[in-house]
Amino acid sequence: MKNLLLTTTCLAAVSACTTSEKPAPEIKPNIVVIYLDDLGYGDLGAYGATGLETPNMDALANAGVKFTDGHATSATCTPSRYGLLTGVYPWRNKDANILPGTAPLIIDTAQVTIPKMLKKNGYQTAIVGKWHLGLGDGIVDWNQRVSPGPNEVGFDYSYIMAATQDRVPTVYIEDGYVDNLDPNDPIEVNYEQNFEGEPTGKDNPELLTMKWHHGHNNSIVNGIPRIGFMKGGEAAKWSDVDMADHFLAKAQEYVRSHKQEPFFLYYAMQQPHVPRTPHPRFVGSSGMGPRGDVIVEADWCIGEFMKTLEAEGLLENTLVILSSDNGPVLNDGYYDEAVEKLGDHQPSGPLRGGKYSLFEAGTRVPFITYWKGKIEPQVSDALVCQLDLLASLASLVGDEETTTDSQNLMDVLMGKSANGRESLVLEATSRTALRQGDWLMIPPYNGPAVNNQVNIELGNSKEFQLYNLNDDLGQQNNLAESNPEKLEEMKETFVAIRGKEYSKTQALELK
Repeated sequence: MKNLLLTTTCLAAVSACTTSEKPAPEIKPNIVVIYLDDLGYGDLGAYGATGLETPNMDALANAGVKFTDGHATSATCTPSRYGLLTGVYPWRNKDANILPGTAPLIIDTAQVTIPKMLKKNGYQTAIVGKWHLGLGDGIVDWNQRVSPGPNEVGFDYSYIMAATQDRVPTVYIEDGYVDNLDPNDPIEVNYEQNFEGEPTGKDNPELLTMKWHHGHNNSIVNGIPRIGFMKGGEAAKWSDVDMADHFLAKAQEYVRSHKQEPFFLYYAMQQPHVPRTPHPRFVGSSGMGPRGDVIVEADWCIGEFMKTLEAEGLLENTLVILSSDNGPVLNDGYYDEAVEKLGDHQPSGPLRGGKYSLFEAGTRVPFITYWKGKIEPQVSDALVCQLDLLASLASLVGDEETTTDSQNLMDVLMGKSANGRESLVLEATSRTALRQGDWLMIPPYNGPAVNNQVNIELGNSKEFQLYNLNDDLGQQNNLAESNPEKLEEMKETFVAIRGKEYSKTQALELK
């Protein structure tokens, strides 16, 4: 009996020892993508800005990986957001253009997306902020649940604006339902014609608190003329000056209520897109007018959001990725002194072009990864793209999911490798160009060289353009004629990537 007790005791001890030696299950990291709107490469102090103070975004850059060659997939918003969430080049989808507020959803509900992939791996998923990827199936009744939308492509929770701050409907939508909608005051939206008796920016300038410059002269909401016509929904209309605070509160609330489980939050901020409407406490904070003020406001919001992660004990287990959907623009439809008060500030930094452009400033944007205790502070010159977040995050959580275009650059994003993409096709309003190493090749395109409304060089030329960005970051020296071998090499790569999607006319130009 004594031996039996001894044996049992020993077995129990061995069992306890074995159990205690089992490694604890790995805790999946939270993932936050902070996505700004029209923020330029040169708009952050960490990227060389001297006229603007952005201490909170600078802190992330200085404590994480600051990429000097990080790109959106497009020089405009909808295509970039499509590429980020799906890992697919936006030029593969003919509908991935700047959308009106009534456009149908352009992401197929059967398509792989970042939130769908992460949800499959045990994550709660949410979007707070700007959506602009279409809603519904083409005919939307804003007074009922609007579907399909973010919830149908992988987001468990969504709190969004339908399109952009300058487009109707000017309401928030929570999980498909217009927030605070009065059923006795239904919403009507039309992008073709106005509703009888409704004032517009064009016909009623006396009602405006913000003057339109081009394209923004339809329905007036909060004294601001918008794109498109809207009637009703008075109780549901947002307050422009409170929008940044509103989205911040929703993002903070989501973090606090989901801190016990791994989550993915796509925090899609509206700044510094037009109309620029800083809260009164930020008015005059930059000395550059509303555009500078909303960048300062956005920086404050990011600081407050990071404080929330810290207060909830989540910093050490949260990967934060910060970037912008495209390059900068000053006058984008309203008179708001963005040009007049710019001073010496250079929103594009040393780059040429801006929003809508095939030159580098169209897609090269601030790109930062931060993870306290996991990522060592460093500057990386690797070529990276938002397109690659899907495959990279899949690798992070142990999923093999990927798409045709997304590449696994997780080691690069973590600062463990300097080997980024070898090539990347960039897009601007349906035109495409090729990055390969330090080289940029822009095929011939018809059209104006400059968009005079916004005063940005578009990259159009009747000749091929070839730039070595290592020697000529400002793209002043076209090497197409002096480097014919390199040009031919890049033409071949370009056609190989574009494949059947590349039009016959353009393909002929490349021969």
